[in-house]
Amino acid sequence: MLKTVVYWQVFLLVKYIFITGGVLSGLGKGLVTCSVGKMLQARGFDVSAVKCDPYLNVDAGTMNPYIHGEVFVLDDGYEADMDLGAYERFLGVELTGLNNITSGQVYQRVIQEEREGGYLGRCVQIIPHVTDEIKRRLRLVADKTGADVLLVECGGTVGDIEGLPFLEAFRQMRLEEPRGDTLLVHVTLVPVLDAVGEPKTKPTQHSVKELRAIGLQPDLIVARTEGGPLPDDPKRKIALYCSVEEKAVYSSVDVESLYELPLVLEEQGMGDVVCDYLGLKDCAPDFSEWEDMVRAFKEPTETVKIAMCGKYAELADCYVSVNEALRHAAAKAGCRVQIDWIETEFFEEDIRQVKVLEEYDGVLVPGGFGQRGAEGKIIALNHCRTRDLPFLGICYGFQLATVEYARYVVGLEGAASTECVPETPHPVIDLLPEQKEISELGGTMRLGANTVILDEGSLPHKLYGSTEVRERHRHRWEVNPEYWERLEEGGAVFPGWSPDKGFKEILWLPELYFFLGTQFHPEFKSRPWSPSPPYYGLVKASLDRKRGKPRPEF
Repeated sequence: MLKTVVYWQVFLLVKYIFITGGVLSGLGKGLVTCSVGKMLQARGFDVSAVKCDPYLNVDAGTMNPYIHGEVFVLDDGYEADMDLGAYERFLGVELTGLNNITSGQVYQRVIQEEREGGYLGRCVQIIPHVTDEIKRRLRLVADKTGADVLLVECGGTVGDIEGLPFLEAFRQMRLEEPRGDTLLVHVTLVPVLDAVGEPKTKPTQHSVKELRAIGLQPDLIVARTEGGPLPDDPKRKIALYCSVEEKAVYSSVDVESLYELPLVLEEQGMGDVVCDYLGLKDCAPDFSEWEDMVRAFKEPTETVKIAMCGKYAELADCYVSVNEALRHAAAKAGCRVQIDWIETEFFEEDIRQVKVLEEYDGVLVPGGFGQRGAEGKIIALNHCRTRDLPFLGICYGFQLATVEYARYVVGLEGAASTECVPETPHPVIDLLPEQKEISELGGTMRLGANTVILDEGSLPHKLYGSTEVRERHRHRWEVNPEYWERLEEGGAVFPGWSPDKGFKEILWLPELYFFLGTQFHPEFKSRPWSPSPPYYGLVKASLDRKRGKPRPEF
């Protein structure tokens, strides 16, 4: 009995903000979630965030990036929805697998409980068993993080059948938590049709009607608009027909830097209203450091052009963290970055097309899986190495840079990764030994934060300012130990190791202006105020080379 009392005492200290989306996807609901969190942090409150994803996948790890965007890896190795990357970048927090709740996890747990006899004699149903499990997980995050306010974003759009259990759980929590301890923010679309020329509020009204039909009434409405904030008349109409105060209707507008959105919403008074509605202490926000950071993104006029040579070039969401890490690095270097995505299959069709890279200041080959486009990436890598073009390879890019060096410098004809060519005569990149017997794919790679030891005096050591760092990994293939000696005798330098000396973590060609590859994904830990060192190295080298300067020493 004592444990039950303590359990509820802990949870009663937490405020919950639920964020839902309406009309259509892609409105920036995740950025609104981040912005609300940042407004609270600016007032001194501790926040954490949860993304509820209605899909039946247990996690995002097995999904094609074309389907659901980037897979964001957390320190604990959890393969998360890409919105958790936005949470970490905005809020400066390190999240865990608890912060991403999927329908797959919830149903898996409920079914397991039923099979083990946990519901004997009862008919297991969506309500109460599935909704109870959702609520249990949300309250567990509140308990584990000790946050003053927990932001809970529901993926998808109101009206999606798969999202209904989550919305029902929100409804129940709003009844169960003390009055004033929960808040519902609804993000919706207010379009302006060219033929009419004025904002139309009807989609928002219908979206809120959908919410009301399941027992949820929004407290605040954030309208996604283009071309500027909402005029007063549409704001009044939304307030009237959606039963919210006029002061609780806000505009999410196009911004030059996405990190500017919290400042835009704060200027409209959203932070004060959130605190007022939740009964949080009244205190002035301090955005001074955040404003300085945003200026660093907006003020530079000089631009470096980076070619992103990958296989998911048509969808920017596939490389969200890479794109943001480049922008973070550019802000620190005092420039802007233009990122162009190039499908490397084009190089395979006609190798002469690789000359397009001469138009760029630097090249990045990001992570990925599979054979498609791999030879095109090797062509791009060869172009960078032989023409001394600044280059950064991430994970797969690191592996293929090793393959390129083995083929064309060390002389290992036919060298390849066994991921692409299983019968290669020189498997310089091969499966981890522990991966060879695995049949399932989900969550079975080398995942999460691992320590990397850096050789003193090397370029990575200078970039990081330390001989020991922790970076996040997501891969199955490694540099084959059987080829380490031959690669190093041929001139390849591997200045980054796992602590047990079992894995090569970094490739560096010191004779070149800037040529670096990392087995890990440094973009996952890049923050706008603290850019990833390898990405900063690429951007700074690209900028200095463009200016005709000597190789930077960092």
